Amino acid sequence: MGLSGGVDSALVAFLAAEALGPDQVTAIRMPYRSSSPDSLAHADLVIAATGIEVETVDISAGVDGLAGALPSNPTPARLGNIMARMRMITLFDHSAGRGALPLGTGNKSERLLGYFTWHADDSPPVNPIGDLFKTQVWALARHLGVPSVIVDKPASADLVVGQTDEADFGITYAKADHILHWLLLGYRPEEIAALGYSEAEVTLVRGRLESTHWKRRLPTVAMLSQTAIGEFYLRPVDY
Repeated sequence: MGLSGGVDSALVAFLAAEALGPDQVTAIRMPYRSSSPDSLAHADLVIAATGIEVETVDISAGVDGLAGALPSNPTPARLGNIMARMRMITLFDHSAGRGALPLGTGNKSERLLGYFTWHADDSPPVNPIGDLFKTQVWALARHLGVPSVIVDKPASADLVVGQTDEADFGITYAKADHILHWLLLGYRPEEIAALGYSEAEVTLVRGRLESTHWKRRLPTVAMLSQTAIGEFYLRPVDY
């Protein structure tokens, strides 16, 4: 599993160590040259608390090599996507070398808001926290004893210097999670607003939810037969 020093990967490390035993879990730290020094320090706290094995792979050369070969210099957002995909390449290659299974660390809030790099954060075949909202991740992390310095710091993908999740969203996780909860239960926007949220907040969250369906699906296939993989509406197949 990738260990970033954030609360999501810290929680997965604690859960994996408890479920499988620390000797069966390997954390891969994958810093880029602009990564926050706190990320490595906080990852060390998780390693010390869980006893899991750790390896460090600096992805700077790989990211910079690809970025330098592109026709134009990537924007900070594009460079962040390259970093995320380079980390997933690293994670899958290490898993192949060890005969191991990659574990995902993305939470439900990120997935519903589309706040992840497609074919990167969402790629691992097993995700222990994929059905937990971010606020639930924080609660469970506190319950399991994840160091408070990790749980209490502002959530950040650490792909762009100074970046935080909530600044990117324009809304707090506390509000977004509740709005997402009611949307998933079928409440209409005006009904959710009546629960104490502004129309702008509901519109923001609903807009992100409805505009990112494509990131939560496998690539769409042009269906030419009744056995198109995952597409036939009466009997989806994967063989």
